[in-house]
Parts: sequence; structure tokens; C-alpha cells
Amino acid sequence: MDLSAFLLATLVTHVGLAGFVTGHAVLTDGDAGNWPYITLALGLAGVAGYFFYDEATAGR
Repeated sequence: MDLSAFLLATLVTHVGLAGFVTGHAVLTDGDAGNWPYITLALGLAGVAGYFFYDEATAGR
């Protein structure tokens, strides 16, 4: 796979995942916060953070 194809596939995937995070927040009346932006930058790590980050126990 050449570099440009890889970068395009990565970009499309990250945008799709960020859209998924945003859509999920809208459908569940939740607050996506900064997670769509984090997902754009980090991909699956951002999605995992959105679903598993617990603000109530953060910083303890």
C-alpha cells in the first residue's frame, strides 16, 4: 500500500469514527465533550475513551 492510500484510509476511518461518537452522543442525549476531536486525532483510542472514561472517578 502506498503512503497516500494509507493516509486517505486513515483519514476516512477517523472521520467516520468521530461521526459515530458524535451520533451516539446525540442519540443517547449525552455530551460528547472533546471526544470527537480526540477520536479524530487518535482513532480507536478516542472511541474507547468516549465509552470507558468515567468523569466521576477521574482524578482519584
